Amino acid sequence: MALPKQVPPFQETSPCGKYQRLHAELVDPSDDLMVQWKAEGQRRSGADGAPVPWLNLTAHTRVPMVCQRCLSPVDVALDVDRWFRFVADETTAASEDEEAEEDVLVASRDFDLHALIEDELLMEIPVTPRHEVCPAPARFSAVDPDFDASENAKPNPFAVLKQLKPNEDK
Repeated sequence: MALPKQVPPFQETSPCGKYQRLHAELVDPSDDLMVQWKAEGQRRSGADGAPVPWLNLTAHTRVPMVCQRCLSPVDVALDVDRWFRFVADETTAASEDEEAEEDVLVASRDFDLHALIEDELLMEIPVTPRHEVCPAPARFSAVDPDFDASENAKPNPFAVLKQLKPNEDK
């Protein structure tokens, strides 16, 4: 029996809370945040002509983060569109992954697609999330009026010493 060249896509929209590590990165996690994803398998001919399983994964979500410029909330789009090629073992994966354009994964019966989706979304989080244009100007000063007021209220140590000096007018 010949294996099909194309496997029908599997897609789902699931709550962001299902992905605990991603959920922990959010500034304001809510139950209505959703992750949309689609996984589609293919069999392609390998170098030796034998069929090789491939997976195309696309995923999208918008997550609340903190803008690193103005420190206010910003919604960040996370978009994944990646191809994965499956190999038989870790040794093959390690040797082929460096040279391959696609990501190389080990085929396994206990493959966790949701963990792969979460890993890929986590890698899409920008190092410094920020607005294209911040809604309010960023503050570039760390002036604290209370701190300045307490500094001004302290007596000058030289003025205190001057009071201890004997009066020379006598």
